[in-house]
Amino acid sequence: MSRFNVKKVAVLGAGVMGAQIAAHLVNVKVPVILFDLPAKEGPKSGIAERAIANLKKLKPSPIGVAEDADLIQAANYEEHLKLLKQCDLVIEAIAERMDWKLDLYTKIAPFVAKHALVASNTSGLSITKLSEALPEAIQPRFCGIHFFNPPRYMPLVELIATPTTEPQVLDQLEAFVTSGLGKGVVRAKDTPNFIANRIGIAGMLSTMKEVENFGLTYDVVDDLTGKKLGRASSGTFRTADVVGLDTMAHVIKTLQDNLSLETDPFYGSFGTPPVLAKLIELGRLGQKAKAGFFKKVGRDILQFELDSEDYVPAGGKADEVYARMLKKPAAERLRLLRNAEGAPGQFLWAILRNSFHYAALHLATIAESARDVDQAMRWGFGMKQGPFELWQEAGWLEVAKMIQEDIDAGKALCKAPLPKWVFEGPVAEAGGVHTAQGSWSPALQKFVARRVLPVYERQLFPEKLLGEDNLPDWKTAGTTVFESKALRTWTLDGEILIASIKNKMHAISPEVMEGLMEAVGTAESDFQGMVIWSGDAPFSVGADLEATMPAFVVGGADAIDSIESELQNLMLRIRYAQVPVVAAIHGMALGGGCELAVYSARRVAHMESYIGLVEVGVGLVPGAGGLTYIARRAAENMASSTGKDVLPFLTEGFTAAAMAKVGTSAIESRKLGYLLDSDLIVPHKDEVLFTAINEARSMAAGGWRPPLQRPFPVAGRSGLATIKAQLVNMRDGGFISAYDFKIAAMIAEVVCGGEVDAGSLVNEEYLLKLERKVFCHLIGQPKTHERILGMLNTGKPVRN
Repeated sequence: MSRFNVKKVAVLGAGVMGAQIAAHLVNVKVPVILFDLPAKEGPKSGIAERAIANLKKLKPSPIGVAEDADLIQAANYEEHLKLLKQCDLVIEAIAERMDWKLDLYTKIAPFVAKHALVASNTSGLSITKLSEALPEAIQPRFCGIHFFNPPRYMPLVELIATPTTEPQVLDQLEAFVTSGLGKGVVRAKDTPNFIANRIGIAGMLSTMKEVENFGLTYDVVDDLTGKKLGRASSGTFRTADVVGLDTMAHVIKTLQDNLSLETDPFYGSFGTPPVLAKLIELGRLGQKAKAGFFKKVGRDILQFELDSEDYVPAGGKADEVYARMLKKPAAERLRLLRNAEGAPGQFLWAILRNSFHYAALHLATIAESARDVDQAMRWGFGMKQGPFELWQEAGWLEVAKMIQEDIDAGKALCKAPLPKWVFEGPVAEAGGVHTAQGSWSPALQKFVARRVLPVYERQLFPEKLLGEDNLPDWKTAGTTVFESKALRTWTLDGEILIASIKNKMHAISPEVMEGLMEAVGTAESDFQGMVIWSGDAPFSVGADLEATMPAFVVGGADAIDSIESELQNLMLRIRYAQVPVVAAIHGMALGGGCELAVYSARRVAHMESYIGLVEVGVGLVPGAGGLTYIARRAAENMASSTGKDVLPFLTEGFTAAAMAKVGTSAIESRKLGYLLDSDLIVPHKDEVLFTAINEARSMAAGGWRPPLQRPFPVAGRSGLATIKAQLVNMRDGGFISAYDFKIAAMIAEVVCGGEVDAGSLVNEEYLLKLERKVFCHLIGQPKTHERILGMLNTGKPVRN
């Protein structure tokens, strides 16, 4: 098969989804043209231009850095259809109207390049019907491509073939969407709302119906159906507000219009909930209208009350007994909920039972296998487990009997019995739908293995479902070289050593420091390079404060000075190692985690990596070389320019550390200086290790050697005076507290090199000593203790 090379993409429709799909294409460096209707007034491409400008205002941001929105090319259907000939992929994302889509397809068809793929981002309309409006020559290159909102953050993309779609088209698109866009691809059958929305919206309707049955309030339901249930933290009704109540109503209408009691036994529960209809009638469409099921007034959160058609105080929580139930092992958890006396417990069992029932009834018609359903619900609805995974974990046949008993007793939402394959044959014998051989396919009557495509060779440890015991586990894979409670060093190929931190949040404890120091030595003697990587996020949240504070209590500042000195020595050991050390980053790299990354020879970061020096939040300064790095990088950047003053090159790094700024993407982290132009940003989290290993191997093959230690100029006392003057204005203006001023002034003292002349040459050891001095002073301060305790107790910074 020839390589599908995507040089440029056209997105048709500059609405919420179209504009954000275009934004994500820019995030991954794919040139994109955003089309919309010609504007009636002003520039003809004004609609697309305004959509592009609006991307910069959205939260969470759909784009890595706001200014990159300007890289999207605005176009309109009247003047620019010829630009389609330049595009290898055309994604249609206009409103969910079949007649509008068909009319647009007729217009664009003459301009689509002969090799280009065409795909519709419809959330549920028939892909086959849409394809019929295209010329026969385009139909084999047409399919559905359903992104989930917001496209940058939601991993799921559903691909839907028509009877005329060429198999290689889906293979090519799956490879691009997976590796190029960083998404998890699920192939869905061409049925209403495909997989995730079919299961997910049916689940939300079921939840709303059970809320009425059990008389619960929206705040309590969201408390129960969020993280406690292993689902998105926004729960049920907050999620609906974020999605948009009009959007949700449209997806419900797709179910209502395209299904019936004959095709879906749950059809009777698909009526638009009265509260949803009333909110839409009142124009309260959710987050975009600043009012939906919930509304924020000042600092207060209110919830809608249907009877009064007004908002009342929210913030209610379920009794803690239900949170305890939800922490029990799966089998015990479901039994406790089913037998609970209180309404919240009975409600939780009801919605879980309904989800199991619905998924089992429709698996054969909407998906190839149970894997597709569970992956779709993980990636599209933020669930930790899909419905089949939870069912299987809790005991397949026992739960099946509980569900069927409720159906027979009239407690379920429909009378249709569970399919025979649930109780008889291979699934019953295997104890579930996921096995080492594959996942169950009722249509094929066998367990189906994962698709084998070249792109998946890049995922050394793909995200696996419960029961997929044939897939490797990064915690035990390869050959272990050394392992302790805190760190494992191992190798997959005998050439590159991998160091994986095992501590909670991958915090850097003294044991981790010792292990990493030993790992560098092992890599130098027995391997070509080393990669620091762990299979779950975060990369590292930095120093282990809980392990550090007892040392301070016992040994005072001297004990902390010793620990910081060891940590600094580790960073220098990594920087000057005789083999390349690559930091493979996914998720947060904060404080010491950021320092571990910047002292590595190279960084390979997932697009969703959040990197920064955040010690100010706990009343400290970066003490493991972070400030020294900022000063050194400023000098290096000055040396590569025509400037002779270090201060202008120091400002951004100082501000980032003093304000504890964290890059909200790998792209922004590069802008802050925590990633360099030579570092790699990888769209898919499961490809980070593959890329990092190959980068380390390539660096070694290229004769890599560590940098030579050399002195560098600092801004000195004059730079320090300039920064302090600005800090005084911020303090006196009430923008920072007196303690913030104290910490920021100490950061300035270190990055400027202390009381020396501007341009004085210093070495890393000199600045590291300054770092330790300031760090040890601050850790003895009561206000710092308040900040540390606040962070440990609440996870949130204290400003004092």
